[in-house]
Amino acid sequence: MISRTVVARALFIASALSLLVNRSAAAASLQPVSNWGASGVPSYISMYIYVPDKLAATPPILVVAHYCGGSASGVFGQLQGAGVVADADKYGFIMVLPQTANTVSPAMCWDVGSKASLTHNGGGDTQAVAEMVQYTITKYGADANRVYATGDSSGAMMTQALMAVYPDVFQGGASFAGVPAGCWSDGWSTTSNWGSVCASGNDIMTAQAWGDLASGMYPGYTGHRPRVQLFHGDADPTINFKNFGEAIKQWTNVLGLSTTPTTTTMGLTLGTHQATRQQWKDACGYVVFEAFESIGGDHGPSDAIFNATYMVPFLGLDNTSAVDPEIAQCGNGGAGGNGGAAGRGGMAGAGAGGRSSGSGGQLGSGGGPGTGGTIGTGGSSGSGGGGAIGSGGATGSGGSGETGGSSGTGTGGTGTGSGGATGSAGTGPGDTGSSGCSCDSGAADSHTRGPRAAWVLWLALAAVWRRRPSRG
Repeated sequence: MISRTVVARALFIASALSLLVNRSAAAASLQPVSNWGASGVPSYISMYIYVPDKLAATPPILVVAHYCGGSASGVFGQLQGAGVVADADKYGFIMVLPQTANTVSPAMCWDVGSKASLTHNGGGDTQAVAEMVQYTITKYGADANRVYATGDSSGAMMTQALMAVYPDVFQGGASFAGVPAGCWSDGWSTTSNWGSVCASGNDIMTAQAWGDLASGMYPGYTGHRPRVQLFHGDADPTINFKNFGEAIKQWTNVLGLSTTPTTTTMGLTLGTHQATRQQWKDACGYVVFEAFESIGGDHGPSDAIFNATYMVPFLGLDNTSAVDPEIAQCGNGGAGGNGGAAGRGGMAGAGAGGRSSGSGGQLGSGGGPGTGGTIGTGGSSGSGGGGAIGSGGATGSGGSGETGGSSGTGTGGTGTGSGGATGSAGTGPGDTGSSGCSCDSGAADSHTRGPRAAWVLWLALAAVWRRRPSRG
């Protein structure tokens, strides 16, 4: 017969092995999602997700869009290096990482220039991201009222576009080296995914015009507008720093804020540079917009992309309550008028001279830079024939590609990332690669894990049984 000592040892071994197996299986990792309900959106977009082992009761969602030439795994490596993954584990928020395989040169950049992407439910890249958010809310019981976005370079452009196109989905966003929503369409075409005019910093408009352009992406929307955080280096060789000032015009107008910041703080540290932070509070006293200027900063790497010290608290991701901290303090009122008259939380102001209503529409068919100026600046209503941004605008000659490769070596590239996902080289300054990551290659959406302790116990007992003394 089997002695009690042998059985006890077998049970102890089985229990220890079970703990080891479960601990290994419980390690959260970046996972592909094969069926997220994509409908009417580009087929070149795929979804990845990171679900911490311990979720908040009603987990927030952070959407993270990658850079040109990048990938979900590449940007996940950046998040690990910045401490955002550790914060997700600590505070229990889910991260959704969309990935584009758009082959239009420069490849693997987000489409934030087409009418489809710059229209609410228009069927473009932005709608694909919105559908991923809905999938995550349904599958994981995530909080639909606590959804945020961030990204660098092309991902930063996507972030600002999402804030304009889907203000009903996103509560806030942090953009690292991006451009104002809608700016990228100037110089963009279906044969070149590069907004050459915008990238060069040549789109200069009034705050009202920028605000009208953003609000025109979801006509008639009068609800709450997401808070916005901007980061940009004043020596950026890829996306001209002028876009930082234009984005400030846009979002102060959209949020109904004064052009003068509430506070300005100098001498902060952002990566390896000193930085100046401007903050704007709404009528409730909550900081709903802030902008960091990195003194001498480049296109991102030295400025600590996804700096968790500033980004996570601004988005409120370090708050585990079921209510967004801004809403908890100020309530969920309507949007501020584009003219700033109504103030955040009030009625939507009509604004004067809306560009979005100009002949030719948001992406009007009127001439390019010609008759009404670069972007139809010949009249507040776009009467110069250019509409908001004429589709015949200057076409980028081959684009100014960014490479997210392991060494970020696009012609004229400035980055030297270590181990990021290899992106196809562009013809211009390179985006910096990321540190990469170690990601599971298991089945799609395989975050759920089956119990193995019973099998381990059975195997241990079977081994003991085989070693029992014979009775003959």
